[in-house]
Amino acid sequence: MAERKRQLVANELTEAALQSLALKGFDAVTIDEIATAAGVSKRTFFRYFASKEDVVVQFLADMGAGIRTELAGRPAGEQPSAALKHAVWVSMAACGDHSGHAARALRVVQLILRTPALLARFLERQAQWRDDLAAELAHRLELDPETDLYPRLAAGMALTAYDAVLRRWSDSDGAEDPAALIDRAFAVIAPALDAPGAGSPRPST
Repeated sequence: MAERKRQLVANELTEAALQSLALKGFDAVTIDEIATAAGVSKRTFFRYFASKEDVVVQFLADMGAGIRTELAGRPAGEQPSAALKHAVWVSMAACGDHSGHAARALRVVQLILRTPALLARFLERQAQWRDDLAAELAHRLELDPETDLYPRLAAGMALTAYDAVLRRWSDSDGAEDPAALIDRAFAVIAPALDAPGAGSPRPST
């Protein structure tokens, strides 16, 4: 019960912070405002987060963990492009759910991409996502991540597609459909991801 309550408070703080930051801008929002919006004290805020930036960083960490979890749950025989596309799309959909609706999700994405400090942390997190996805791909395909180039290359391509979609969606102010953008992006990289032998396990000797 204590852990559940802690998670609920963390979720409330994250929701209040993302909504306020997206509406007013990163520099314009105070921690007092975030705490008030979440219905907690400033002291409670600091039990969960060290700064406003940490709220967004945790949000990004959760997104990355979600991508890996979704990839791990895909059918074993599924083509890598299909598995990675699903994992990336679920993360984007979760971003929308977490933010309440598509318009708010868009504002959160724009906040991250247009705030230099947050963009730097986003790119830093993407590097960790790539390592995690590469490890998961290596596990799924029974490849050695230390010697086989495929897992890291495939993870990098998937996350480059993801980044391109987020930026296109942000630049269009939501005019473009993110689901359609994901389809288009993965149509470009699928031939490389699914090339014969590209991600095949090495025969045992």
